[in-house]
Amino acid sequence: MKLREHRSFVHFWIASTTSNFGTYITTLALQVLVVSNMRGSAVDVGWVSASRWLPYVLLGLIAGVLVDRFHRKTVLVVTDMGRGIILTFICLMSITGVISIGWLMVLLVLFGAMSLFNDAAYQSFVPQLVPRSLLTRANARLEQSAAVAETSGPAIGGGLVLWIGAPFALLFDAVSYLFSGILMASIKHQPSKKVKADSLGQQIKEGLQWVYQHQYLRTLALNTHAWFLFHSMTMTILISFFLMELGFDASYLGYVLAAAGVGAVAGTSLSTRAGERFGVGRAMAFSRILYGPAVILMALAPAANNSDSQYIALIFVIVGQLFYGFAMGIEGPLEMGYRQYVTPSHLQGRMNATLRSINRSAVVIGAPLGGTLAEGLGFIKSLWISIAGLTLCGLWFSLSSMRKAQIEDDEI
Repeated sequence: MKLREHRSFVHFWIASTTSNFGTYITTLALQVLVVSNMRGSAVDVGWVSASRWLPYVLLGLIAGVLVDRFHRKTVLVVTDMGRGIILTFICLMSITGVISIGWLMVLLVLFGAMSLFNDAAYQSFVPQLVPRSLLTRANARLEQSAAVAETSGPAIGGGLVLWIGAPFALLFDAVSYLFSGILMASIKHQPSKKVKADSLGQQIKEGLQWVYQHQYLRTLALNTHAWFLFHSMTMTILISFFLMELGFDASYLGYVLAAAGVGAVAGTSLSTRAGERFGVGRAMAFSRILYGPAVILMALAPAANNSDSQYIALIFVIVGQLFYGFAMGIEGPLEMGYRQYVTPSHLQGRMNATLRSINRSAVVIGAPLGGTLAEGLGFIKSLWISIAGLTLCGLWFSLSSMRKAQIEDDEI
């Protein structure tokens, strides 16, 4: 049976794709808002980024339990609507001149809380829409759409920021979330059975035990936590590096971020095939190894002294972003499909929330740390520190038992 024959999944896919486009526009618009409109520093960029992920630290494990107790479609609808309203508030506060770094962080904490519950429900909802045999293919389709959004979203966002300004560009994401919420509400599916009403602590414990006592999920989780730490450091440093050191404007930044999306489109297109031919573990190991060299290319971009050197820098950065996005595209569907495949339905919410909460906790540490290192050591030295971390993550994954993981094996 083909994916397009599952109408509920098709509605889910359209809603997800719509909000993804808005999200990538907002990612760029927020960064430009902080650096250009609010005259913020690399440290400000790091703290604003971290504030969005703070709820994952404080509420992540609880969110997984609650998502497993309630209908996931309801959670998706409410949180999509809520995020659209929050982004509208950020826009209004920006154009009226009352926004500050502090207020922006407060609103992004609320936005992050909505995203936390949405993410836990989103990742746990797919197994209710398609049979297990189609999970990897379904996740590949979702990742492909996200990659297309990543490709064109930043470029569109850069043009919108130059045309109407960063605050109004945020409204596009607000509308996309509202539309996504309406479309999610139209999905018809068979809800999963509710879990027994054990104590909150017991249910959190069950989720933690499943993730960290599983033969392969344990290694995948720990390595991914470390990867998110260095990834968030890298992204914080790179954004400031592009805008301040290389002198890129909003349109150039859009092209650069879009290049990662092009790489991700290519990666997701090959992901399922790579998993079938080489195995889930080996295909993911290849991706983890590729991140370090990709950032090296960007770190070697020459500082902008004139227009010619800026074009050369742009080439280095775009090629590096292509490789980085390609690596993310290869591993994304495989990782998600594997996690969903081996996890029982009643643990899906807790498994996803456990991993998400710890991963985002790493972002809360890594993003400000990257900004602080960039301020104290300079962009190049701090980038080499993050490169070393990404490289170690790749070597660790490649030498671990996770490289033997196979999604076809029911005993995994």
